[in-house]
Amino acid sequence: MRVDDDLWSAVGDPIRRRMLDLLLHEGGGTATSLSERLPVTRQAVAKHLVVLDRVGLVRASTVGRERRFRVDQAQLARAVAQLAEVGAAWDARLRRIRRIAEAVQRDRDADGKGTAQR
Repeated sequence: MRVDDDLWSAVGDPIRRRMLDLLLHEGGGTATSLSERLPVTRQAVAKHLVVLDRVGLVRASTVGRERRFRVDQAQLARAVAQLAEVGAAWDARLRRIRRIAEAVQRDRDADGKGTAQR
């Protein structure tokens, strides 16, 4: 799976992550309703929603005079799958680094014992 940098840039912002949490918990919302629950202005929320919409994490529908946003479950599942894959790749890298570090330490310990006995 190829990592979507735009998607990860979008969810890299803590305000946008909180917005996604709110939208998931409440089943949707508007820029106004979200701004009432976040420490940013309605205009800032609207800009964040544009970013989330551009990467497909939210979808908008018009309700009266406002746009209501919902999380796109398929795109969210794609993001979660990418996170799991990236996490697994980093876990494997860290295991390799640990094995290398342990081997270096064993070699140092072995060299130190040989020098002390001479």
